[in-house]
Amino acid sequence: MGKFDGRVALVTGAARGQGRSHAVQLAREGADLVLVDAPGPVGSVPYPLGTEDELAETAALVEKEDRRAVVVAADVRHADRMRAAADTAIGEFGRLDIAVVNAGIVTYHQLADMPDQAWQDMIDVNLTGAANTVRAVLPHMIERRYGRIVVTSSQAGRRGVPNLAHYCAAKWGLIGLVKTVALETAPHLGITCNAITPGGVDTPMMRHDEVYRTFVPELDAPTVADMEERLRQMNPQPITWIEPTDITHAVLFLAAEESRYITGSVIDVAAGFNANNVA
Repeated sequence: MGKFDGRVALVTGAARGQGRSHAVQLAREGADLVLVDAPGPVGSVPYPLGTEDELAETAALVEKEDRRAVVVAADVRHADRMRAAADTAIGEFGRLDIAVVNAGIVTYHQLADMPDQAWQDMIDVNLTGAANTVRAVLPHMIERRYGRIVVTSSQAGRRGVPNLAHYCAAKWGLIGLVKTVALETAPHLGITCNAITPGGVDTPMMRHDEVYRTFVPELDAPTVADMEERLRQMNPQPITWIEPTDITHAVLFLAAEESRYITGSVIDVAAGFNANNVA
């Protein structure tokens, strides 16, 4: 028997990266999945985002685990689309037990000359999009007095980071969101809401030239190898990348029955980088 037999989970940003890892492991543990992503570009984001083919590939990987996968193309920036995604989960499966709020983007700019669209896209996707997802699933969870909400924040939600004022603002905001939702749902014993703050995770979002230039600004044309050396210097545990599966382990813990009295919490998965955080 799997840990999530009979459960239904909705995962945003499911086309690839962390979202795909979470979805496949939830399926491996018995859950049926509603896979949400918005294939297509976001104006200010310079790297390719998830595609329809990648979302379909995630669905195929879920089905390979003998679980059902329902694909929903929806942009988290639109509250009505996220309500429709939650309605789809309930219509297809009759319930929605777990929401993994994972969709996100990252770009790099100094605040003084940050394009207006870069700021707006970041807040719209990473903060408002997460809130839209939580708002969509909460009424059903409150009615059933059961639900597990797991939100992907970041180590940048714990500290200031140059070139990431907009990202930090959004990811700090997620921690406030999680703690408030935890308080508001506490009377409905059975609902939890928590956040995970990863360090540098090996996903397509972190493997492109803009990231390399930001982490290794002293070189004219840094490569992924240069960035990996910088990561080894930054992480107290001398590693390069954290793997998506390492974040998945924390997601599954917070979604499980064993964590039923953990709510409003923030779990660091950051190879010790978090040990320097003030809070």
